[in-house]
Amino acid sequence: MVKNIENHDPFKNFPNMTIFRTFFILLAFNALQAKSQPNIMVFLVDDMGVMDTSVAFLTDSKGNPKRYPLNKFYRTPSMERLAKQGVRFNQFYAMSVCSPSRISLLTGQNAARHGATNWINPSSNNRGKFGPPKWNWKGLKKGEVTLPGVLAQEGYRTIHVGKAHLGPKGSEGEEPLNVGFEENVGGAAFGAPGSYYGKAGYGALTKRRSHAVPHLKQYHGSETFLTEALTLEAKKRVAQSVKDGKPFFLHFAHYAVHAPFHSDPRFAKNYEKSGKPKNAQAFATLIEGMDKSLGDMLDCFEELGVAENTLVIFLGDNGSDAPLGHQHEVACAAPLRGKKGAHYEGGMRVPFIASWAKRNDDLAAQKALAIPAGVIQPQVASVEDIFPTVLKAVGVKKPERHKIDGSMLQTLLKGERDEERKEQFLMHYPHGPHRSNYFTVWRDGDYKVIYHALPETKTTGNRVQFSGGNYEVYHLANDPFEERNLAAVKSTLLKKMMADMIRELEKCGANYPVDDSGKEVKPKIPGK
Repeated sequence: MVKNIENHDPFKNFPNMTIFRTFFILLAFNALQAKSQPNIMVFLVDDMGVMDTSVAFLTDSKGNPKRYPLNKFYRTPSMERLAKQGVRFNQFYAMSVCSPSRISLLTGQNAARHGATNWINPSSNNRGKFGPPKWNWKGLKKGEVTLPGVLAQEGYRTIHVGKAHLGPKGSEGEEPLNVGFEENVGGAAFGAPGSYYGKAGYGALTKRRSHAVPHLKQYHGSETFLTEALTLEAKKRVAQSVKDGKPFFLHFAHYAVHAPFHSDPRFAKNYEKSGKPKNAQAFATLIEGMDKSLGDMLDCFEELGVAENTLVIFLGDNGSDAPLGHQHEVACAAPLRGKKGAHYEGGMRVPFIASWAKRNDDLAAQKALAIPAGVIQPQVASVEDIFPTVLKAVGVKKPERHKIDGSMLQTLLKGERDEERKEQFLMHYPHGPHRSNYFTVWRDGDYKVIYHALPETKTTGNRVQFSGGNYEVYHLANDPFEERNLAAVKSTLLKKMMADMIRELEKCGANYPVDDSGKEVKPKIPGK
């Protein structure tokens, strides 16, 4: 590109304009340099479970995608577009509530290690009656190693748009600019917006002004839905980064599809005759609005000429909270059991798609990370894997003295099986009340064990947490919907898995719930 400028010099007839010629060449050089580093967009959707989409993530016994009724209800053509040109994972995990997942994504650490094991209440410590007194309620802090912080040091423009929920009010984690981002639009301490409506100032013109989404005053009083306003702002910042010749890391974290379930008027007619309750219809409009945002960003990258050099990572932050019933048996993740906050698969299995925004197999970045089209990856992966995966994709070494629990997904993203990868996942939730209380999940291969520290505690639905003792065991390959508890017949396996779970928790320095006397309630191996 620079050689071409020299051969066709627009200033050749102006000998006194050497400075302008040099400046022009430098601009071109900066643009060329930016193209050599892949851009990254992490597109994070709040409370979106694996079934909240028209894309089939679940598979049949032969590994082929299998559509269920909920897949036929939701409309997500942009997700279909992304899945068609990339790879989707059908066993991708996040924590079952939001803040732990968000901090794990940005640090590469399991929640048991970073200590933010519950969603963070913006105004009070919500550890729960028996929760660990020293859990990390303050969330992320200045000076901690984060993905945006590392990328900023490598010349990336780090942009946060949307929901943050990384620390309570008055904490360092409240402000994304404190934890590695150079720009912040919409990020604050809370997780739910005051309103999705521009007419309501996104909460600023209502009684929920304490949850008003910041930095969007230009849209107050307008008909612009929150999802669209955030999309417009994201596009502006990406365009500016491209203009400046800087690669970007865009952490686009929508408030959608979290409650309140405000109907997006752009899509309401699509669900009027669905027979679903009003809240469920509104939730579907939030899903479709999020999907349109994804498509708009893909189109934006193409219009700016950077789509071929932009890696897109799409995921949810925890299981679904669709208003389709709160009982596990009536789960909004059906046929998976459970929903947001639960220890079952519907609480922590989330959609995950990775793809280049536009395919070009001849581009160096795409040769280095050759993501096949339309592939379903069955191996287990989790949100803490994103940190090392992105660093590898941009050619940056892991920071020294920063412990990472995740592992790189490069082999899996190529559609291949990683024989050396441990198919394990740890979910530690020493809090209550929620849909599930004071539990730890450990998955290893096809088996999953659930340990209930305090099984008799009541959930938010006023149910006894678990009446069958401390343990549940499921063989997910044979029983993906967790219908047959094998704890009583797999005693040897249970003991081994509990020993492995305890070892992993101790390695992470986990905090534990306490009993009435304040004594820690640590997991125990049956019979010991």
